[in-house]
This record gives sequence, structure tokens and C-alpha cells, in this order.
Amino acid sequence: MATTTVMFQIADNPPSRLDKALARDVPAEASLSRSRLAKLMEQGCIQVNGVIARDPKAKVAEGAEVIVEVPVADESHIAPEDIPLDVIFEDDDLIVINKPAGMVVHPAPGTPSGTVVNALLHHCGDALSGVGGSKRPGIVHRIDKETSGLLVIAKTDRAHHGLAAQFEKHTVERYYRAVVYGVPDGNDPRLRGVRGVSFEPGNIMRVQTNLARHRTDRQRQAVFFDQGRHAVTRARIVQSFGKTPVVALMECWLETGRTHQIRVHMTHAGHGLIGDPVYGGRRKLAEKAVGPVAQAAVKGFGRQALHAAILGFEHPVTKENMRFSADLPEDMQGLIDALQANT
Repeated sequence: MATTTVMFQIADNPPSRLDKALARDVPAEASLSRSRLAKLMEQGCIQVNGVIARDPKAKVAEGAEVIVEVPVADESHIAPEDIPLDVIFEDDDLIVINKPAGMVVHPAPGTPSGTVVNALLHHCGDALSGVGGSKRPGIVHRIDKETSGLLVIAKTDRAHHGLAAQFEKHTVERYYRAVVYGVPDGNDPRLRGVRGVSFEPGNIMRVQTNLARHRTDRQRQAVFFDQGRHAVTRARIVQSFGKTPVVALMECWLETGRTHQIRVHMTHAGHGLIGDPVYGGRRKLAEKAVGPVAQAAVKGFGRQALHAAILGFEHPVTKENMRFSADLPEDMQGLIDALQANT
């Protein structure tokens, strides 16, 4: 097996464990995360002072000579495809894109091609240094096929590890725009009776539940309080529409990031997303409430009206604070324009 050799010395005042010392002192250009180094250690690919090191808890002295034999990254089994990407930012370690609605993030049995990953393999080419030993982009979060907006993807193992840690700690800033039925209000007695829904100062709605797969429909997620994973969503009104407001543009932000979280939580609160085919976003609006143009626009909106508008995180390598925004796509802006016309 072809390998590349990384050689370095343990610097002053090493940590008490070998794995921590390796992660601290391995050259940045090697793009090796602590988890990747741990796997290489298990495989016998790391020598310390000429002896194969397999114990991550071993002590190591200042000045020790380290040799890491890194297997050349395997080519991904996923085919590169020349699909245009809206690139917001890119450097040697990561890329931020504005994903269009209708595009799947990662290949699956039902969608083996035409995905973000297929497009990135073509776009990045040899710039992918290898994530987990394979030349592939590191997917650290996803948005649904019919949701548009911002995604950050790792190009290197070190970036993948660093971004994944931030998502796990819920420190990544993620704001969405959603168009929903109704106008959530803390003074609404119905909402005050919905379990898991509360209001914070500024009329910010907070939904806290557990989420897990629906008991009978495995394609859906459902709200639970006795099982599943903890999930918290906050939302505030940006604008309301209708002579008597019956639709709202909401800003939603995630404390956690579960599958379909915003869609499920807004539906649980009684304010499902317009166009959502899975969670019941096909209500009828009276023509007299919004006018014929807006009524037709709502009825004809073909996907959940959800857009990942803001994404903020710490760059996993440079440690710079990064924050990106993406304007509403044409279809959602058209929906809002139609709603405004009769407001």
C-alpha cells in the first residue's frame, strides 16, 4: 500500500498522553485529526523513537522522534459530476455553499447521483486531501432535499474533526427563514396549552421536545417526551401577512440539529410550513384573507418554505470566526412578494 511519511518531534511540555501530544504537535499541513491519528496508531502506522506505538495513554518525552506512515487516501466510490455549485467561500480546508432546493446532500439508494457530494468531488478534485482515509468531502451537517441554503463541508480530515466537534457542542450558529401558517403569539391561549411550547422575552417562541422516528411512518420524525433525542428550536416573527394576519415569515434558530427539526417543531406548535408535503403544509387559505394572487402562490408552492439563511462557526484551522448569509431563493421571495401584495 502506498503511503506518505510525516516526521516531527514532540515539542516542549508535552501532554500526559501520547495521543494528545501527537494531535498537538503533528504538522498542520499533514491534515491529521486526533481521531485519524488514533486509527493510524491502532493500525501500527506510528513510531516513536523507532518503536511502533499502539498505546494512546503512553507517556512521551519532549524531543521524541515521531514517524507516521499515512496510507494514501483511497479514491471515493462516488462518481464526480460536473454540477454547478453556488460557492460562498472556499479555502484549503473547507467550502461553504448555498444549496438549491431539490438537491440531495449525500448519495443514498434512492438518489445515487446528482448530489452535493457528487458535485463537490468534481469541483474540488485533488484538493480533497482525504477524510478518514478516503478522498471525499466531509459532511458534518445536512439540510433536507427541498430545503435551500447554507452548508459547510470539510475538505480535510482536520477540518472535518474540528467542525464535527462544534456541531456536537451546538456552538454553530444556524438561522433559517420559514413561511408558516398562522402567526405565533405568546398571548394565544391555544399555544399556551401546547406541551413543550413556551415564550421568551421579545415574543420568541421556544419549542423543547424530544424527536424520534414516527411509530408507523419511518420517513417522518415525531414529537415525544419519553423517548428520542432532546431538541430545542426558537422562532420569532419577521413579518406577518394578510388583512387579518394569517401567514408569517419566521426566523428560526437551532439549539440542537435533529432531522426535520424545524418542520416538526413548527407543526407541533400548530404553525406548519407552507408547502411541506410531509408534515401537513397544505392548508387552504381563504381568498378574502390574503387575496387571489397570494392564495394561488401559497397553493402552488411546491416545497417546504424553508431556507438556511445564516451559518456561523469558528474556522477549525485558523480559529477565525466565520459568518455567512444567503438571500432567499427566487421561489421563496416570490411567495413573500405575493403575500405582501395584499397586506
